[in-house]
Amino acid sequence: MQSFEEIYEVVKLIPRGRVTSYGAIAKYLSTGARLVGWAMNGSHGLGIPAHRVVNFKGVLTGKNHFEDPTQMQTLLEAEGIEIENDQIKNFKKYNWDPNIELL
Repeated sequence: MQSFEEIYEVVKLIPRGRVTSYGAIAKYLSTGARLVGWAMNGSHGLGIPAHRVVNFKGVLTGKNHFEDPTQMQTLLEAEGIEIENDQIKNFKKYNWDPNIELL
């Protein structure tokens, strides 16, 4: 089982203006997507860019774990990512896959 710290190290590598999914991180680390989600829920205040981790469809499923439910969208939009109805528009354009980028 991976530690939260190992998950955080991967999340820190997501470039500004890009996002990835819980599942992509889980696949890269050979762990479960739920563990990645739990790590993101516990990452606030640690300088981890948790706002860059979304579900496999680009939906901001973690937004309710931020101090303000609009904070995740605000942070992503500040990086140039377009969002509509809690979902990243043109998700493939912004997707960063550690399974491809870090190999």
